[in-house]
Amino acid sequence: MNNKIFVTTSIPYVNARPHLGHALEFVQADVVARFFREKGKDVYFLSGTDDNALKNVQAAEAAHLSIREWVEKHAQIFNDLLRYLSVSNNDFIRTGIEERHIKGALKFWTSCNPSDVYKKKYKGLYCVGCEEFKLEKELINGECIEHPQKKLEIIEEENYFFKLSRYENELVRIIELGELRIIPEARKNEVLSFIKAGLQDFSISRSKERAKGWGVPVPHDPDQIMYVWFDALTNYVNALGYAENEKNFRDYWENAENIIHIIGKGISRFHAIYWPAMLLSAKMSLPKTLMVHGYITINGQKISKTLGNVIDPFSLIEKYGEDRLRYYILREFSPFEDGDFSEEKFKDRCNGDLANGLGNFASRVSTLAEKAGLFEYAHAPDSLIVERIETTKKIVASKLAEYKFHEALAAIFELISFGDIYINEKKPWQSNDKKVLYNLIVVLDNVALFLRPFIPHASETITRHITWNSRSLLEVKKVENLFPRI
Repeated sequence: MNNKIFVTTSIPYVNARPHLGHALEFVQADVVARFFREKGKDVYFLSGTDDNALKNVQAAEAAHLSIREWVEKHAQIFNDLLRYLSVSNNDFIRTGIEERHIKGALKFWTSCNPSDVYKKKYKGLYCVGCEEFKLEKELINGECIEHPQKKLEIIEEENYFFKLSRYENELVRIIELGELRIIPEARKNEVLSFIKAGLQDFSISRSKERAKGWGVPVPHDPDQIMYVWFDALTNYVNALGYAENEKNFRDYWENAENIIHIIGKGISRFHAIYWPAMLLSAKMSLPKTLMVHGYITINGQKISKTLGNVIDPFSLIEKYGEDRLRYYILREFSPFEDGDFSEEKFKDRCNGDLANGLGNFASRVSTLAEKAGLFEYAHAPDSLIVERIETTKKIVASKLAEYKFHEALAAIFELISFGDIYINEKKPWQSNDKKVLYNLIVVLDNVALFLRPFIPHASETITRHITWNSRSLLEVKKVENLFPRI
């Protein structure tokens, strides 16, 4: 074991531009990565795109572009969104074009237990949206739960299959014992129920013809392309250099303190069942944590290009700034449940918490401190201040350890409220009591520290205005217009 933490997002399909749901996952993963870095951990944070899906091929055909042109264009847009959101990922992997992924996927296929892979003819209902064959028991009124607007295709072909059924008992064991921790508990129970109902072997290849020749070829069978999920899931190890057994792979996968996959609820089965079984077959280490988030909805409906209710995160960022968007999607919703977005609620939350709360507190304290000029702070802050900050620190750490971003933020804003009450009671603008000012600056400085994983730019702005010049001198500049009302 070492102090290395591997954090990943899922890799989105590039059949369309990113929507607000993608921003949610990227930001959640970023908070986790930043939180562990604050704790002194060595974090490798990965994101990327899934270039090999059939839906990508169909989108390219509809746009009259080559598949490569299409995926190049849209993968770049996803990468741009990470930058727009100030996401601190170390790496970005492309499954369609990168040699490290293709080599790794080929190696993984041949590393699986040969007795787990067999070829047979199969006929079934296929959901292109999920890129998955569906059983009748998984459908509602004959439709996919995740993609009810998309008609299921009847597919009949000869493919390779993986003996998922062989791993039922071992999967139950590792999940029940917490060797693979699934958060929240409700998702863990769903996965266990699904496994205990009996697992079906699943197809891990597609005909080259149906895949339009796009994807990772099956070793030693030129007529078959790897099933998109089978190759896509290996991105996590391939980005670390699995193909060549590189040091990053050994450090951040085989010997990592924690491996955290952050994913949406619609793909929990692939990550909680298929992926661990595949790794067991290949005799490789398993991920340790699976954090499953809910969806952002619009008027109670899942965001869908078909419904035309897609919210463009770029436009929200350009209009309101990335810190406001990051704050809203982290604070407004429970991470484990669906949350309904509206621009009015967005404005209300940002005005109430960021403009009236954080922005106002930072402005009041820094204005008073700037007027006071350079002053000594050789004394310690009052015990009440220290106690309140330490309590907040413990709550924030415990809530983030449980991935409860909204509750961690609530605790930080309770500290801001405490600061507001303290300043109103002590009235430093009348008393000119520099001990009171010092206490308030300590509160503000710690608020900025606690907020760093959530809204990094605002945090940095506050910190930049507070200068601890030496062991006993403090200078503060006014923090202006941190979050103007919108």
